[in-house]
Formats: sequence, C-alpha cells, structure tokens
Amino acid sequence: MKRYFIILITLILIFIKGLSADEVKFIASAKNMVRAGERFSLTYTLNAEGSEFRGPLLKNFNILTGPNSSSSSSIQIINGNVTRAVEYSFSYILVAPKEGTFEINPATIKVKGKTYKSNLLKIRVVKGSATTNQNQQGTSNSQKGSSQQQTSSNKNKDNDVFLKTIVNKKNPLQGEQIIVTCKIYTKIPISNLNIKKMSSFPGFWSKNLLDENKRLSQYTEYINGEEYIVADIRKIALFPLKSGKLTIAPLDLECTAQIRKQTQKRQTRDPFFDSFFNDPFFNRSYQNVDLELKSNSLIINVKPLHLRNKPANFNGSVGNFSFKSSIDNTKLKTNEAINLKFVISGKGNIELINNPDIEFPPDFEVYDPKISKNISTTQSGVSGTKIFEYLLIPRNPGEFKIKPVNFSYYDLTKKRYITLSSPEYTITVEKGEGTFSNITYSGVNQEDIKYIGSDIRHIKSYSFHLQKIGFFFFNSSLYYILLFTPFVLFILFIILWKKQLKNRSNIILMKNKKATKIARKRLKKASEFLKENKNEEFYIEISQALWGYLSDKFSIPLSELSMDSVNDALIKKNVKEEIIKQFIDTLNNCEFARFAPGESSTTMENIYNEALNIISKIERELK
Repeated sequence: MKRYFIILITLILIFIKGLSADEVKFIASAKNMVRAGERFSLTYTLNAEGSEFRGPLLKNFNILTGPNSSSSSSIQIINGNVTRAVEYSFSYILVAPKEGTFEINPATIKVKGKTYKSNLLKIRVVKGSATTNQNQQGTSNSQKGSSQQQTSSNKNKDNDVFLKTIVNKKNPLQGEQIIVTCKIYTKIPISNLNIKKMSSFPGFWSKNLLDENKRLSQYTEYINGEEYIVADIRKIALFPLKSGKLTIAPLDLECTAQIRKQTQKRQTRDPFFDSFFNDPFFNRSYQNVDLELKSNSLIINVKPLHLRNKPANFNGSVGNFSFKSSIDNTKLKTNEAINLKFVISGKGNIELINNPDIEFPPDFEVYDPKISKNISTTQSGVSGTKIFEYLLIPRNPGEFKIKPVNFSYYDLTKKRYITLSSPEYTITVEKGEGTFSNITYSGVNQEDIKYIGSDIRHIKSYSFHLQKIGFFFFNSSLYYILLFTPFVLFILFIILWKKQLKNRSNIILMKNKKATKIARKRLKKASEFLKENKNEEFYIEISQALWGYLSDKFSIPLSELSMDSVNDALIKKNVKEEIIKQFIDTLNNCEFARFAPGESSTTMENIYNEALNIISKIERELK
C-alpha cells in the first residue's frame, strides 16, 4: 500500500512539473534605482510566441528608443529528449529626468488569444552627481555606440543595405537631358521606407519620371559576386540651365531592416553536437533596426554650347525636334478670324521652349497664343508636343504676307545647330460688312466673335440754341479751332502710332509689360488644377509662373535663371531683403513639394497663396 502511495505522489509531481514547464511567463525587468539623467534599459521577456504587445504609458520617463523587439531560440537534447526554448523580448532605452519614486504599469501581450500582463515595477530616481552622470552617460553612449557599431558592422561590413545615386551622363551640354536615378540595394528584408530629405537640383529644370502611385518595381543585380534586390526610389529627368559644376545633393531615407543578431558559439566535447548547436537554423535570432541611409552626392560638369554657327534666334532648345505650322484660311473678309497653329514635337527640354518669334502684318489684330502641351514621361526621359495657336483678325482689306517663322535647336545626335522654318503664308483680305466698332471678340476660337450692332437708334430731343443777329461762325475763334484740330489730332495719331509700333517691336519691353498678366494667367490655371487635384500639372504651372515672371520682368533668359541671378536682379531693383528671401523660399518650397511623395491639398493651397502673394509684393516694390 505504501509503495502505491509513493508511485501516485511521483506521478502527481511529474504532472505538476510538466504544467509548470508549459507556463507562460511575461516578466518586466529594470534597475531598481537610477540617477537623474541616467540612461537605463526596460525589458519585457516572454517565453512563448506572442502578438499585440502594448507597452505602458511612460509619462515619468523620456523614451530614447523603443520598443525594439528581438527573439531567440535554442534546442537541448538530454537523454534522447529534444526540448526547444523560445524567448521574445521588447526593450526600451529610457532616461529619468527628475527625482522621485515612480511606478511603471504592466505591459500586455496576447499568447494564443489569451492576454497576459507583466509585473509592476517601482523605480527610485535619486540625485545624480556630475561625475556619475558623465560616467553613466559615457557608459551608456559606449554601450549605445557599441550597439550601433554592431548594427553598422552588420550593415556596412556586409553591405546589406545602402543607397546609390547614379546618372547616365556626368558631362552633359547645357540644356541636354540627363537622367538621375536613386536606387536602394538590399540583401535583407526591409520595410517602412520613408524619404526624410529629398535631393535638391539647383541649376536644373527637373521632371519626375516615376509614377508615385505605383509600387516600386524590383529586380536583381550582382555586385562583387553577391546578389542584391534593387528598387528605383527616384528617377528624375534634369535639364541644366547653366554651365559649370553643379551639385546634386544626396537623398536621406529611413527604413526598418531585419538584421540577424550575433550569438556566441557553444562548445562541447563532441564535434557532432558542436556543429548541431551552432547550426544557423537552430540559432536564428533577428531584430528590427531603424536605419538612416544617405545616398552619394553627384557633381555634374555642364559644358556650354559652342558658339560656332549659333543662330540668332536660338533660345536654348536642346534635343531632337520637329516643327510644323498650319493655317485654316488664306482668303477671307475684314473682321473675320484666322487660326494660325505651330506644333513643336520631339524629345528634350520641350517644356522650356518659348513662343515662336513671329512678325505679323500691322493691319492684323493679334491675341495672346493658346498654348497646349502633351508631355509624356518614360524611363528613357521626357518627350511630347507643344502647340501654339494664334487668333488673327485682319481689320483692313489687301494682300498680306506672314513671313516664314524659324525654330532653332541644338541636335545632340548631329552635334550642331538645326534651324527649321515654316512656309510663307499669303493672305488675301477683301472688304467685308461692318466696321471695327461693331465687332467684339473673346478667346481664340472663331465662334467667339460676334456682331453687337443694333437695329433701332433712339431719337434725341434737346432745347434750341439762340444766337444774336450779326454773329457769323466763319472767321470765328471756334471756326479756326475746329479747322486745325483734325490736323493736330492726325499728327498726334502718327506720333502715337509710330511709338506703338516701336514698342511692339521691342520684345523685351513687351515681355516686361505683360509679365504680371502672364503670371496671373498661369496662377489662374494652377488654381483650376488645384481644384481638380492634379498635383503634377499644378506644380508645373506654379513653377512656370514664378520662373517665367522673373524671366520676362527682368529680361533674363530662362537658361540663365538661378537662385543667384534672381537674388542679384531683385537687389538691383532695390527690393527689400525679406521679400527677396520670401520669393526664394517660395521657389524652394514649390520644387520640394513637387517631388515630395504624398503631398496634401493643403500644401498645394499654401504654395498657391505664397506664389500669388509674393508676385503682388514684388509688383508693389517695383512701382
């Protein structure tokens, strides 16, 4: 009987031991006493696989890092029995800013659907001496530095993750298209990619070539015999606006990488067990590490275009283009409309092409051209079509000629300047019904032109004017005034007419006068894109409004525009320094927001208001 009782007790103890072996333990650990300003570690350890970890509210401590998760596993073989132990940990690095006794409430985690709580911790924070704080800080920094060195070693020694910026051509010509690509190379899993600081492109006109809404496409590359997964983070087409050495700043990126922890090898007396315990499969331990990556900067040596055989009308167009023109009618009557169209197509800096320089007959009423674009961006660069439509209305009969219009560009393939010309148009105008005074017009379409005459004229009634007997109008003062007034008016008309012709022939003056008007038109168009939430078109119109205003107002070619030339031009006009700084900040904000991913409509509206406000301020300063 006694023997059976002993056997029963032994079985119960074995059962209890088995239950305790499977018990889930979630333990919080930290130093009981720390000094004010000291860094210390708070760790939560779990002996099972859990999920949905929720740390406590650490309102009395400053969190430097955390929670950082890690895991480890081990296998033991005793008397033929194989046991596996798993340990998960969640750690914080904290700083105690003030003295006192503080409680750290339990953290929670779920294991197989059941919620477990850790133990409560009490930490006493005492006053720290300067020496102790410095030593402690030095020790903490040393430990942190050691940890960072280990992480950096894991990253840099094996080149697990890095950024690289490449350019397809480092010595382009001024205006030549180059493509800059920022790539991320990795051999380990990464996530949570976040661009912290965009690359800047001073001295360049830029165009994004990647669709922000699409997922990053991945491919593989081999470097020194090692395989990397590669993705293009950014791909930008750049057009240098000036010659010389231009710098492309690096791109800063944050990401989370899964890095294998270094573990010490276990040594036994049996070579078989040594290889078994030290096998990577059984000693896998990973931790998530936040990495800050920075790409390399690039220096682009931009060569100026040669001056040999440079056409007089060359305006900085570089690439490969075609030039066509068409007119809808060459025989018409006065006050009827003509549509004259010029189409420039090709690959290159097509968005920077200015209006064609056209010499119209003085008897034609000419309106600002309607400009439409169809720009396409691919991995190989920027191409498309730009159309200029002019509305012309002849006011007098006769035969008129529109001379050929020349378009010049630098051909990168042939390495020389090319000039393309439109045909000469002869327009026959017959006298039509109606006069200039009963024609109205709006827009650039012929159907917008209509007559506004009326059929009935009102009879005017007025009182009689009596004159004295013997008064004669002939030889009176009024007679001579009225006699010579037409001649004086005619002379004034000739003077004003010649002055007007001279002003119209002065392209720089006309651009200066119309600078504000054109800028406001572009801002109005940008406002429409803002309402339609078209980000790319909005930023292009805002950028062209600001740069185009500066080019027209201060007679600076677009190819010579830069932050320095803008600053110098505004200083010469005695514009206040704060307004100059605000204008340059607006340009920088526009360029940054243009390529920053995920920009909100609020940012777009702020940039629109800044652009409208700064142009108005500069106009007031220049008056």
